[in-house]
Amino acid sequence: MDKLHRITQLKRILSGRRTPITLRQLMDRMECSESTARRILHSYRDDFGAPLAFDRRRGGWYLAGPVADAADEVPGLWFTTTELHALLAARELLRQLQPSLITAQTAPIAERIERILAQRGITIKDLPQRIRLQAPGMRECAPETFATLAQGLFECRRLRIRYTPRSRSSTPDEPSRDISPQRFTWQRGNWYLDAWCHRAQGLRRFAVERVQSTDLLDEAAIELTPEDIAAHCDEAYGSYTGTPAHTAVLRVSSERAQWVAEEHWHEKQQGSWLPDGRYQLSVPYSHPEELLLEILKYGADCEVVAPAELRAAVLERLRAALHLYVGQPSC
Repeated sequence: MDKLHRITQLKRILSGRRTPITLRQLMDRMECSESTARRILHSYRDDFGAPLAFDRRRGGWYLAGPVADAADEVPGLWFTTTELHALLAARELLRQLQPSLITAQTAPIAERIERILAQRGITIKDLPQRIRLQAPGMRECAPETFATLAQGLFECRRLRIRYTPRSRSSTPDEPSRDISPQRFTWQRGNWYLDAWCHRAQGLRRFAVERVQSTDLLDEAAIELTPEDIAAHCDEAYGSYTGTPAHTAVLRVSSERAQWVAEEHWHEKQQGSWLPDGRYQLSVPYSHPEELLLEILKYGADCEVVAPAELRAAVLERLRAALHLYVGQPSC
């Protein structure tokens, strides 16, 4: 019998008693040796944080307070020190990911892990300063809005939202729409909600920070298959949805080729090395805006080979940028 089952067995024995249980009685009930009984008692108290106490007058063990279900516990002895470090690091990254829904919920787990590590003589000081999540370009979401959207998503309920696309300014008289949330997408440091829009009768992607208001409805949400969602939302480059109508062919200079060769731009990207050391990358897209920004980031190190309209758009942006500097006095 493994340790987790022993712990569960011990909890059931203690929870069903009103009087302390002696070590001999416990050995008989658990059909184990004295050393095993003592080891399980100490583990239940020290590793699981159970309110276990010893009544010297009666010579037995008892629970001095309420205890959580064994299924809710973190069996620390079954994790290595390295695994516990990794759990704390993952929890800290999730805590820094804003807005975070799990900070309060995972605090007891983090405290338990830290206590287990301390028992092993390991302390981690200033954990937030040792792990730093940076997401340039992150747009701030209202925590209350995010929480309501998440509740609708996890409970499969419809939402009524007022939403303004990023392409225009918000207005107080923005009409509302009912949506059936399907999934959250974290992309380039920002949250999006992929949902079925009942007004448009189709899948739409909503930038969470542009949701002006949201109300949770009692109606059940329409649930689409993961394949249908992926087909509409994941085929094109960036946050734009729909079937990609174009494929960008880019050639990156030998100085930056290794950078781009190691980057993930899209699930269906294709790349190859050219004889002169340059790198050619093909990326499907439906709307050029986000792709243009990524291309311009590399300046002269990235050339658009095709399609012609994307090449022309890059040239227009470069000319406009050059106009800001050529013949203009600096401030």
